[in-house]
Amino acid sequence: MPLKIGARASELARWQADWVAARLRETGVEIELVPISTTGDRRREAIAAIGGQGVFTKEIQHALLAGRIDLAVHSLKDLPTAAVAGLILAAVPARGPCGDVLVSAGGASLDQLPAGARVGTGSPRRRAQLL
Repeated sequence: MPLKIGARASELARWQADWVAARLRETGVEIELVPISTTGDRRREAIAAIGGQGVFTKEIQHALLAGRIDLAVHSLKDLPTAAVAGLILAAVPARGPCGDVLVSAGGASLDQLPAGARVGTGSPRRRAQLL
């Protein structure tokens, strides 16, 4: 019986799940990848407008708790800071490159942007870091 790995169906989430699956397959474990659609995937509003916390994780957590998947792969930045009853953070692989990218007119760095410049981001955490 294969080990079922649940993850969002986005390109990044699929890459992350494939990477974990490959590491597990190296040990002889049979894997089945289970894509899970989350509220954050289905809704196009700003994250804060649809509830903020858990919009990319609630459905995955429910699948784990219901036994539909055996483990989940997810970006640590999107996990809730409070523990979820019945679930544990069991493993965190070695961190890869962690930098974000700023694309600006003329190649200006963040420090070179004029006061009041607008920077677009879909992440509330990145927004808070910039303010």
